[in-house]
Amino acid sequence: MLDIIPDTEQMTNLVGKSLYGVWNELCALVDAKYDMDCIWNKGGKAWTYEYKYRRGGKTLCALYARENCVGFMVILGKEERLKFENDRENYTEEVQRIYDEAQTYHDGKWIMFEPTDTSLFDDFIRLLGIKRKPNRSKHSGTH
Repeated sequence: MLDIIPDTEQMTNLVGKSLYGVWNELCALVDAKYDMDCIWNKGGKAWTYEYKYRRGGKTLCALYARENCVGFMVILGKEERLKFENDRENYTEEVQRIYDEAQTYHDGKWIMFEPTDTSLFDDFIRLLGIKRKPNRSKHSGTH
């Protein structure tokens, strides 16, 4: 766990203003559809920070930050990969390529995106939908 959660200034200095905007929009998108626990961590060797969306011990996705770069990772298990592969022509070529190049481990295929804008966000949300149906409807004001 992080001792100090990065503030706006630290994040802006780390990833840059436009990428911090992408980061915030991506968080807002996930937050709008999913009611999850969000956990900040150190980002390991490759990243400065990790921001993980979890619920009931299961991770939905994670965002990562390092100098001038943000990452978005989704891990798809066996069944989830089948769902993606049956629907892959509905994803952008870029997402298909990143999926194909992603490492597969014992617990699933680790798909890491490094978005520089919001162009793949529809695909990201569709990928998350494979993992878990959104549990927050836009209209219900109850939390």
